Amino acid sequence: MKKYEVMYIIKESVEAEKRAELIETLSAIITNNGGKVVKTDEWGMRDFAYEIDDMTKGYYVVTSFEADNDAVKEFDRLMRINPSVVRFLVTRDEAPVQEAKK
Repeated sequence: MKKYEVMYIIKESVEAEKRAELIETLSAIITNNGGKVVKTDEWGMRDFAYEIDDMTKGYYVVTSFEADNDAVKEFDRLMRINPSVVRFLVTRDEAPVQEAKK
């Protein structure tokens, strides 16, 4: 399994209880497809740098996880069709590059 990190923004209009359920549901997509959630960091409500679909704020969440390609593809597919998610970005967490010996 490879290491990944996803940052996503939930619409400001989603209530706190529903937002907590949504975060759990999105993490479950990873675990239900054989992955493992390492850490979920909620950054909270933040202003956007620019307006997105008439919105100026969103709730930011960063999740680190380990999964195979199929789990990441399914997660990506379900994030795209979720109406409560404004934007998201999945990145692969590469191992640090070691310095060459002198």
